[in-house]
Amino acid sequence: MRIMAIDLGEKNIGVAVSDQLGWTAQGLDTIKSTGKITGDLDKIKELVEKYEVERIVVGLPRNMNGTIGPQGQKALDFAARAARHLNLPVDTWDERLSTAAAERLLINADVSRVKRRKVVDKMAASIILQDYLNARVKKT
Repeated sequence: MRIMAIDLGEKNIGVAVSDQLGWTAQGLDTIKSTGKITGDLDKIKELVEKYEVERIVVGLPRNMNGTIGPQGQKALDFAARAARHLNLPVDTWDERLSTAAAERLLINADVSRVKRRKVVDKMAASIILQDYLNARVKKT
């Protein structure tokens, strides 16, 4: 089962997909947001069809105390619309600090600031997806 993760941002949407067995995550793309959920979902739908995705995971930004703020509510709204628009099951996954972790990994790999900006969103989506996949393995 191939799973796709989405890291929502104001300007960019990071996308990652799992392998067909659902074990490993790979960064796929960074989509420039259109500013409209339907437009963004149409772009995501193309990737869903191309990669034969069967489930979506949307990163859910929570406050450090676990509560859901305005960005978290946007992610929940996006997830609900994605489920209807893509006709797929959509889960949310706590993504606290995923972008910071992606940034740290890229800095440690000595990736230049310009290149980091281009890949940090899809790397954050990869981290979200890998955490989600790891949790699924632990449950079985």
